[in-house]
Amino acid sequence: MASITVRVPNELKRELEETGVKISEVTRRALENEVKRIREEKAREAARKLSELLSEVPDDEIIRAIRETRDQR
Repeated sequence: MASITVRVPNELKRELEETGVKISEVTRRALENEVKRIREEKAREAARKLSELLSEVPDDEIIRAIRETRDQR
């Protein structure tokens, strides 16, 4: 497992220690949540772009492609 260093004000560190906050656990969870948020944001953007592209395809083209796919089964 990798290590990282985070600098926080002395007062914050003191308060974290006094309240029993497990800094590594909270930090790990925050980083995991941030990665998840970024991945979801990228997926939404990709879906939006795909939706824009598909909106340019004529309906009869989509219907034809669906029928061809069904016939191949």
